[in-house]
Amino acid sequence: MSMKYFKILVILFFALFFFSCTKLDEKFRSQLETNNTANIRASDLLVSAYNSIGGSFQGNGNIWSTTTITTDEAIAPTRGPDWYDNGLWQALHAHTWNADHEYVNNGFNEMLSAQFAASNVLQFNPTPQEAAEARFLRALSMYWVLDGYDQVPYREDLKDYKVIPTTKKGTEAADFIISELTAIIATLPDTGPAYTANKNAAKALLMKVYLNYGAYANRAAPTFAAADMNKVIALADEIINSNKYTLNDNFFDIFAPDNDVKSTESIYSFFNSASANRGGNVRGFAFMVSHYNMNPSGWNGFSTLSDFYDKFQPTDKRLGGYYPYPAGLPNPGHRTNVGFLIGQQYNLTTDAALNARNPATAPLSFTKAVKINEPDPNTLEFTGVRVIKYPYDYATSGDQKNNDYVMFRFADVLLMKAEAILRGGTGTVAGTYGSTALAIVNSIRAKRGATNLATVDLTALLDERGREMYWECWRRQDLIRFGKFLQAWQEKPADAGTKNLLFPIPSSQLAVNPNLTQNPGYN
Repeated sequence: MSMKYFKILVILFFALFFFSCTKLDEKFRSQLETNNTANIRASDLLVSAYNSIGGSFQGNGNIWSTTTITTDEAIAPTRGPDWYDNGLWQALHAHTWNADHEYVNNGFNEMLSAQFAASNVLQFNPTPQEAAEARFLRALSMYWVLDGYDQVPYREDLKDYKVIPTTKKGTEAADFIISELTAIIATLPDTGPAYTANKNAAKALLMKVYLNYGAYANRAAPTFAAADMNKVIALADEIINSNKYTLNDNFFDIFAPDNDVKSTESIYSFFNSASANRGGNVRGFAFMVSHYNMNPSGWNGFSTLSDFYDKFQPTDKRLGGYYPYPAGLPNPGHRTNVGFLIGQQYNLTTDAALNARNPATAPLSFTKAVKINEPDPNTLEFTGVRVIKYPYDYATSGDQKNNDYVMFRFADVLLMKAEAILRGGTGTVAGTYGSTALAIVNSIRAKRGATNLATVDLTALLDERGREMYWECWRRQDLIRFGKFLQAWQEKPADAGTKNLLFPIPSSQLAVNPNLTQNPGYN
């Protein structure tokens, strides 16, 4: 066998097995299968790299599940015989997962797959901008592995698979991500759609790394260096002073099926397109909460918790309500169709009040009360306030919808700046948002219809992040940074020890990479 053919077979084996979730486009697969790498273009591989990362954050994807169901903002209760799934959902919320947990393991593998797809672009003579975009995607996938698991396998050269990937841990991984982003910012585009890696996307990711740097050094007792907080503030000011973003007047425009046009906040998003049949399972956000008799007919599953719901003022627009949009149903009664669904639910075409399925005579009215195990057949269809943050795209009939998934957005940048000021950074004036944490927070609250706060401290800021960023994959990270993740909340007792501040490394990865070690407490 020639070296050329051997190399092709190794690439195939590595892509399909070592990184089990890698999504390579059909053109790339066909070229490999015909032993032809000469015609592989970096631009085609870059599309594959973009496609490889977004699905894990959408619907009940693996990263979404491990960063959201593990917190105080969401629960996936077992409803009679439904949603038990061998205890996987209960284990996430109750913090009783182990090293064999399917979603924990799959999240790790998916992000390694995304790292491989991005690194693979660099092997095929990309243009400088293509290389910068690929390195951004690689840094983003590595960031999520760092955040969840602390150990990041890394391979720069994909040509020699006999060389075991190195492992970057904690602040070493954070430093590498910082160095990568710093190196590519100048080459990334300054303008273009939010679903393309860009300068401000790299700056927003840098802000995340600097803000959490102390947690990556010591998750059980994070400290926050003033120098790191000042970097967060400086990066925020660069994004603010670019004058590319403003807070949306209508909160749900940020997440709508045409949010690529309507959102003035999106800094970086994952592209979803029904016509191109490309993207992640954004429709799953509606299916996983909707009752069987609603449109769409859903799976009657996930909810928020009453304590979290009660953090909102009644006037807060982030609670949701009637949202008219081109891809919506007629909704003649102007019923709540986005945000938090509570109380009686209606047919959004006829305005008829909906009933449950069992008992069929009972009004379908969602309650705040919810338990991790709902065995009562008379109530299990009603319990829990449901959450629709991405307005459902009724204009498309297939599984793929048009709402781009938002990873980094302007309100998050402002809240990170406010937090950095509270943690010892030096406040600066940037735009119209103020030089103090209080002014920044109140500028957001005013836009969202909430009354101004008289004061703001870290506890108040964490609550505000919850109200603004709910179900966007940031809550677990926030709770760890604020020292709250191990505490008790609804349907979860306090954790014993600190092992749950990290997820376990999948045993399949430990078996193939001796540079990985199992995280403490999972042996």
